[in-house]
Amino acid sequence: MSKMSKTPETIKNIIDNVEKVIIGKREVVELVIVSLLSEGHVLIEDMPGVGKTSLISALARSVSCSFKRIQFTPDIMPSDITGFSMFNQKLGDFEYHKGLIMSQFVLADEINRTSPKTQSSLLEVMEESRVTVDGNIYEMPAPFIVFATQNPIEYLGTYPLPEAQLDRFFMKISMGYPGKDEELSILERHAKSSPLSSLETVVSPEDIVLMQKEVQDVHIDSSVLEYIVAITRATRSQKSLLLGASPRATLCLSRAAGAYAYIQGRNYCLPDDVMKLAAPVLSHRVIVSHEARLKKISPENIISDILGSIKPPVL
Repeated sequence: MSKMSKTPETIKNIIDNVEKVIIGKREVVELVIVSLLSEGHVLIEDMPGVGKTSLISALARSVSCSFKRIQFTPDIMPSDITGFSMFNQKLGDFEYHKGLIMSQFVLADEINRTSPKTQSSLLEVMEESRVTVDGNIYEMPAPFIVFATQNPIEYLGTYPLPEAQLDRFFMKISMGYPGKDEELSILERHAKSSPLSSLETVVSPEDIVLMQKEVQDVHIDSSVLEYIVAITRATRSQKSLLLGASPRATLCLSRAAGAYAYIQGRNYCLPDDVMKLAAPVLSHRVIVSHEARLKKISPENIISDILGSIKPPVL
């Protein structure tokens, strides 16, 4: 199999640019880029102040995409998200007023603080990249990606995301706190001004759309596809899980592994790519049993055990 000559350099340029703002989170940045190239959406579950908004803003600037942040609150309405039609007396017809979702990069900040009705307004746009208002369809600009954040600790006044909503997210990631040296570097870089304000573009939105198409051409051997199916099917027979991964999860894991291979400069997928992406893609799509939660067994622990029990194919 041949390599894709320009891809690693292009991806490295994007990551290096983002790391001018976000320090020491290269693996997280890679996962976000995998989601972007797979045309998937990302749920970021982490504590406030670890750089979630800065990460998304830096990536949007790096690829010259429009960025909009929506602060989800209990009083925000579905029409605020999708937009609405209003009668224009001068035109004598209804006129569409764009909603907050109309952007290439959208941050749904603290998504679990709004009502289930408003949360559900994101279902169509995340699945179809379009909104329907009064029977009219409005396409989203490309590339389009939704990032949603939620606090894993604070539950007062929140509405947990239902399984149908969680399944729409391509992967769930956590940034974590920076190390000591990284935090010192953050202080030095932010001493005078935010590095985000001077961040330059390194690729165009058209380049991203082109790469999204190229990712679809990454070859995944039939044995690797069988490996992916074996992993997701294994989640459905685990005693420690009340709910296993859906067929959509199988598709997402395949796409993620292909995209990861692509950013490594390969046009073929390895079992290692699948193992690397299994937890971020599957962990939020399964439900741990009450007994397992009492034993402090996490979805990531269970997925790790599954990976250890299934022999990967040899290519």
